[in-house]
Amino acid sequence: MSQEFLIEAFPRGDQGRGASRRLRREERKIPAIVYGGNKEAVSISIWHNELKKALENEAFFSHVLTIELEGKKESVILKDLQRHPYKPLLTHADFLRVDKDHEIHVNVPVHFLNEESAPAIKLHGGVAHHQINEVEVICLPQNLPEYLEVDMADVEMDQVIHLSDIKLPKGVKLYALTQGEDHDLPVVAIHKPRAAKVEDEAEDGEKGEEDEGEDKE
Repeated sequence: MSQEFLIEAFPRGDQGRGASRRLRREERKIPAIVYGGNKEAVSISIWHNELKKALENEAFFSHVLTIELEGKKESVILKDLQRHPYKPLLTHADFLRVDKDHEIHVNVPVHFLNEESAPAIKLHGGVAHHQINEVEVICLPQNLPEYLEVDMADVEMDQVIHLSDIKLPKGVKLYALTQGEDHDLPVVAIHKPRAAKVEDEAEDGEKGEEDEGEDKE
């Protein structure tokens, strides 16, 4: 993990919807909570615009973050984020404490490499069909990857890449695969566009009819 994210936090005493609205309107902060780690949950507030800017970085969602509250720092991950139903505003955030000796469950994005240059796409007109764009991993905090990669360079037409085909960093497991073989879900495949398939099937049918006619002669 090459990036570090530090979140400045402030104690929050007032509770309730009214207090939260005042916090957002008057101080430009949003309410949040830090919980877990065999400690009491702590209500905090954080700067709205700073969090919103940090969220523009995909890595923020799959990183161990640092919250600094009254000079003390804690390692956390973002577990939940609430947004206004129609305004571009954040309304609440939940952070879970992490311990370097305990595994965590985090959703990380899947990046597809060499997709445009894959021969099945570039040379044969195939189209990539993404079934999964993020996966839940289990690992110790220090082993948490920013993302997982699927190299499409050698994927052939109609080949399906499953979860079990993803190369995992050391110390990282996929939660789905711990649930059994039935959970080895498809991640991506390359197929011909439907129109091209129909055209190929029609050509095959015509060829078959020609061959049958020649046999009769």
